[in-house]
Amino acid sequence: MQQKRNIQIIEWEDLDKRKFYSFGVFMTMAIRATVYPATLIRTRLQVQKGKSLYSGTYDAFCKILRAEGLRGLYRGFMVTTFTLISGQAYITTYELVRKYVSNYSKDNTLKSLVAGGSASLVAQSITVPIDVISQQLMMQGQGEHLTRFKIKPETALEAKHPVFFGQTRNIIGQIFAADGIRGFYRGYVASLLTYIPNSAVWWPFYHFYAEQLSKMAPSDCPHLVLQAMAGPLAAATASTVTNPMDVIRARVQVISIAPDMWRAGHQSLRLLTS
Repeated sequence: MQQKRNIQIIEWEDLDKRKFYSFGVFMTMAIRATVYPATLIRTRLQVQKGKSLYSGTYDAFCKILRAEGLRGLYRGFMVTTFTLISGQAYITTYELVRKYVSNYSKDNTLKSLVAGGSASLVAQSITVPIDVISQQLMMQGQGEHLTRFKIKPETALEAKHPVFFGQTRNIIGQIFAADGIRGFYRGYVASLLTYIPNSAVWWPFYHFYAEQLSKMAPSDCPHLVLQAMAGPLAAATASTVTNPMDVIRARVQVISIAPDMWRAGHQSLRLLTS
């Protein structure tokens, strides 16, 4: 186990794998449930044109709560629980790649940078189809006019015997009918260009902030407090860097683009590159 000042860096071989995975799933689920309304609001703000729907975060929160209730803030939440799989794939890849890189370099920033980017590549390959579905569900309600797909009205049979994950199945069917399997990987490149840099930036800044905070904090300050402060600071830094691409990713995955617009875009691209 490496130690820098009063901040301990726990490597893969130091982990209790059973506790690591069991607590990891529980903590990930708790965090996702807590921040999901903010994720939904962020998606709607990113997709809207100007301030056509909401003037800001607080305005969006109030309007959604008033018009759609608490359930409106959790549209598509059950679908996102499947990202627990990608979450475990992410952290496993991160730790294994970090261990591999340590054979060639002891530089903590380099290890975090390479491992974070690699982990995001693996995780996004699993997460993008889930994101495509969940974001379409997030936009239902007040934002449905901005989406590529809309929930179809229930048939009499469905109303009498509700189908589990009925709205999700509805959206999945529409995506597959319109775009096939490729439809579930819409925005995949944009996701990679968002989350690989985000992850690659987050980990080095997390260690940087933790180290800097340890210099300023009293010697008896618990590690957990320093780490709890370093995490949000690193997240804010990484999000600031990658937010423009995140907006593009959300719009590509959610907004309906007519075929003639696609053709015009491709023709323009060919002219620019010829």
